[in-house]
Amino acid sequence: MLPTTILIDERPRCVVRPNDAKDLNRFIRNGKLYLLAEKPDGKVTHRNASDAEMMHWQNALALHRAWGGDDENFFGVPLY
Repeated sequence: MLPTTILIDERPRCVVRPNDAKDLNRFIRNGKLYLLAEKPDGKVTHRNASDAEMMHWQNALALHRAWGGDDENFFGVPLY
């Protein structure tokens, strides 16, 4: 899958690259405490990452690679 932006009440929270829809749904389900930390009653949605969000994700991936990490072990990055 392409990098996907997770939104809380339509506000970007993080950009992740799940392997498939099942992986994305598992992250949303298991990550609710993290995702909703500032808005416990918020609504979680997702969409394709915008160009700016994609750039943020690519920069974080480049940093991950710089220390020797591989693509398979990099999932995502918070946006705030």
